[in-house]
Amino acid sequence: MNKSRVVFVCQQCGKESLKWMGRCPGCQEWNSFVEKVVATATRSISESSQPQELSGIVVSHHERRQLPMAEFNRTLGGGLVPGSLVLIGGEPGIGKSTLLLQVAALLAQNEGNVVYVSGEETLHQIKLRAQRLKIDGERLYLLSETNINTILNSIEDLNPCLVVVDSIQAVYLPELETTMGSIAQVRECTMRLMQWAKSKQVPFFITGHVTKDGTIAGPRILEHIVDCVLYLEGEHFSSYRLLRSIKNRFGSTNEVGIFEMKAQGLVEVENPSQVFLSQRMSQAVGSAVVPTLEGSRPLLVEVQALTNATSFGLPRRTANGVDFGRLLMIAAVLSRRVGIKLASQDIIVNATGGIKIAEPAADLAIALAIASSFSDKGVDPELVAVGEIGLSGELRAVSQLDRRIGEVARLGFARCLVPATSAKASHTPRGIKLIPVTTLKEAIKVGLVGEKKNV
Repeated sequence: MNKSRVVFVCQQCGKESLKWMGRCPGCQEWNSFVEKVVATATRSISESSQPQELSGIVVSHHERRQLPMAEFNRTLGGGLVPGSLVLIGGEPGIGKSTLLLQVAALLAQNEGNVVYVSGEETLHQIKLRAQRLKIDGERLYLLSETNINTILNSIEDLNPCLVVVDSIQAVYLPELETTMGSIAQVRECTMRLMQWAKSKQVPFFITGHVTKDGTIAGPRILEHIVDCVLYLEGEHFSSYRLLRSIKNRFGSTNEVGIFEMKAQGLVEVENPSQVFLSQRMSQAVGSAVVPTLEGSRPLLVEVQALTNATSFGLPRRTANGVDFGRLLMIAAVLSRRVGIKLASQDIIVNATGGIKIAEPAADLAIALAIASSFSDKGVDPELVAVGEIGLSGELRAVSQLDRRIGEVARLGFARCLVPATSAKASHTPRGIKLIPVTTLKEAIKVGLVGEKKNV
């Protein structure tokens, strides 16, 4: 027999309470509790719910389905796993629907039936987008529906190889007496899709709205349920988009795929390092190149810095694409350990191409760019720099240096400034020279070229 009880659920963080409260103790939001009736069903224990010995469990191997986009396969960890539930988030207008419609059309052309479910657009609107993308749509079935039961019943007979739901906040379960997009609806609809996907071994792509701080709406409930979480990132003024893996139960995380938005849709960028460095000026003042890692992929990114005498009593520090805390640390080390007086200077640091560099291996390149701008001396155009800076001004080793140097050699750079401890254990490719340095002061002396201005 089913038993029901009344609880109050916060619509911001999902915290449950047996009584209504004006302010949520979890997220401190006011008037966010909504009454919800929860039905609990008593079920008998089936054979499958009994504990099983680990050594006796037989694992069935399912080959990954290769998508026609190599960058998408990289982000998924090597392909699409049957029965997996993949969540794709991103800001409105970033290109989520465009990317999924392209993938759905390519997979339908090569594999079999694909169903594209839209709860936010009509079939006519989707057809107009398909015409812009030059998609004919054979074996690609469109469905404009929001009832989750109707959706699953409609796709049952098609035997699809992929189902796309755009978006999960636009579908609802009629059994729940809550509004569309609420926490209860999002959770239950996702669970219903997951159960159907696992039982039929059909992969699902679902899109999710994001909040104003960039996270998926629904207090991370979706991210805990699904198998893989991807974020489509990029600046609206830039044509480049980054598909970043945040969670993946079937592969490595922090992988990234790079696309470019064109008239025919999102196009893969085969050589992103060359694209990011294509507009770099030779011997530019305040510019340095760093071989950074995005997951397992090495990327060469240009880091620019600009110093200027402050017009106010307190100098400003601005970081675009780099960690603000590390910028403050690098500026302090330059002032204290190297002797570059930055106390009266505004410092602006920017990573070009919309890339966000989070790893400390970019410290040396940032410091070189700042020192170059302050002294008005350019950085050697055939030199790249990688290394973590310590508070004493020493350079610390970085991980996977061989992979980084391989990308440096492939793009034609001649020299690489590296920490001395990393240079001992690395294999140097032909055509590139490693310059080991132990301190930041020594690295700046080697890396900067040209005449120094009077300051």
